[in-house]
Amino acid sequence: MRRILFVKTSSLGDVVHHCPAVSDAARKLPAAEIDWVVEAPFAGVAGMHRAVRRVIPVALRRWRRAPWSPAVWREIAEFRRSVSRERYDAVVDSQGLLKSALVASFAPGPRHGLDRASAREALAASFYNVTHAVPKALHAVERNRLLTASALGYTLDGPLDYGLGIRNTSSQDSSSKDEDAPYAVFLTMTSRDDKLWPDERWIEVGRNLGMRIVLPWGSAAEKARVERIGAEIGDATVPSRMSLAELSDLFQKANLAVGLDTGLTHLAAAFGARTVGIYCGSDPALTGLYGASKAVNVGGIGRPPAAADVLKALA
Repeated sequence: MRRILFVKTSSLGDVVHHCPAVSDAARKLPAAEIDWVVEAPFAGVAGMHRAVRRVIPVALRRWRRAPWSPAVWREIAEFRRSVSRERYDAVVDSQGLLKSALVASFAPGPRHGLDRASAREALAASFYNVTHAVPKALHAVERNRLLTASALGYTLDGPLDYGLGIRNTSSQDSSSKDEDAPYAVFLTMTSRDDKLWPDERWIEVGRNLGMRIVLPWGSAAEKARVERIGAEIGDATVPSRMSLAELSDLFQKANLAVGLDTGLTHLAAAFGARTVGIYCGSDPALTGLYGASKAVNVGGIGRPPAAADVLKALA
């Protein structure tokens, strides 16, 4: 099998969870050329994977906001030209959604995806030439790996490897000064309120770690929150807004990372940082930190951990 196209568009955590499947394919099919369709904001992660030849960005989220814009239609036409530039021996959609199945249909080559019982949106299975059954109760990483193995015709074995390469961003932000001094990264932001962890628990953990705390943010509201938390911790840095590449560099140099159920926490663990994932409103058995030797999950749906639980996990 010479050319493989993966379609895993979003979100950031889902993209990180797909990386081990790409590593498996590269190890099992060493002569294969691997391309990846991914939402533009997360293209950097796909580009960091050592086995990916070409990243093809798509902008479905942005296009949906202006469906009648001539500029959007021009971008869609350009994307279709890009994804259909060469024929693939296998097109594997591991997203299992109507939008990803439609994207996969633009690529020349046999399309593989989850069957109706396995896909997140059953109708997506109608777009594939070949469908595969994968148990829904498995962790997302293993679902991706099993689907890929079934689609590409190999037996799944060997180590789990996220395959992300080292980047040298040389960030000039204050968060990267004094690189020899230990620091921990706190990822306090998440997409849902029920996944948040109380400020006072972040403060308690930060005061007890004995090292500088770096508090990234992505929006004005998140910045205000981390500034409050950082001021109470004392030895804390709130950097300027960081790019995905700069955050990746930050994680690789960190002594510790503590984060909520958010894609950045998964990225920190995938880069090998000693990471604790805090779960308050989601199930870590399905989407928690997985397969990283220095990562551990605490909490669960309706069971937010105490600060002492997180400190114990870090001990």
